Amino acid sequence: MRIVGKIVGAIIGVLLWRNPVGLVLGGVLGHIYDQASERLRPPRFDLDFVGPLFAYAGALAKSDGRVSEPEIVAAEALMGRLNLDAEARRVAMARFTVGKQPEFNNTVPLAELRNWCRGRRDNAFIVLDLLLDLVYAEGLVVQPKLALVQKLCAALGVTEYELTALSAMKGYGPAWHRAQYERTARPRERGPWQEAPPPPPRRPSEVDPYAVLGVANDADDAAVKRAYRKLMSQHHPDKLVDAPDEVRRRSEERAREINAAYERVREQRGLR
Repeated sequence: MRIVGKIVGAIIGVLLWRNPVGLVLGGVLGHIYDQASERLRPPRFDLDFVGPLFAYAGALAKSDGRVSEPEIVAAEALMGRLNLDAEARRVAMARFTVGKQPEFNNTVPLAELRNWCRGRRDNAFIVLDLLLDLVYAEGLVVQPKLALVQKLCAALGVTEYELTALSAMKGYGPAWHRAQYERTARPRERGPWQEAPPPPPRRPSEVDPYAVLGVANDADDAAVKRAYRKLMSQHHPDKLVDAPDEVRRRSEERAREINAAYERVREQRGLR
C-alpha cells in the first residue's frame, strides 16, 4: 500500500491551512494521488506473480486427470516468455507441481493473482493471455479445464465475451464451443478425456469481429464504439513498458486485431 502521497498531502495541508481540516483535506488528496500512481505503475513479473501463476497453471494442466506432454511444453514456453532466471524457474516448477496435487486449493492462487492485478483490467488480460496457450495446449478444452478458466475470469472480473475475444485474438475458437464439441463429438468411440480431432483453426478473415470486440452481433452502434474504445485503452502497448518483449508483442498484435475487427464492423454497418 502506497502512503507517500497521504503523508506529503497531510503535511502540505497543515502548512497551508494550519488546522485539522487542512490535515484531513491534504490526506484525502494524497490518498487520491497514491491510488492514481498505483494504477499507472507498470506490472512487475516477480515471484509474487510467478508463484500463483504457475500454481494455477498446474491445476489447469491436471484438471482433466493427467498432465500431458503438450501441457508441459506449454508451461516451459511460458517460463521462456517471462524470461525467468534460475531462481524464478525453480519457484515456477515447484508451484506447478503443487498445483497438480489432487488436494490443491486453487482459491489461494486465485486470490494472489487478483491482488497482483490490483483491480486493473489490463493486468487481468495479461494473466489470461499467458495461461491460454496452456489451456489450449491439447487442442480442445475439456469441461473441468473450462470450469477453472471461468473461475479465473470471475475472480479477475473478465466476462465470457472478453474471454472469447482474447481466445479469438490468439487464434483459438470460443472456449465454451470447444468444450461442447469435446463433450459431444463421437462420445461412444472415445474415453471421457480422450481428445477428438480439433476443428481446423480459423483464418483471420473468418474470425468474428464482434467476438474480437467482445460484443454481441446485435449490439447497437454505441455499444460497439464503447467496446472498441475500452479495448484499445486496456491493450495499448504503452501500458506494458516493463513487460517481457513477448507480452508487449502480443499486446501490439492484439491492438492491431482490435482495430481490424472494428474496421470490419464499421464497413458492415456504415459507421463513421
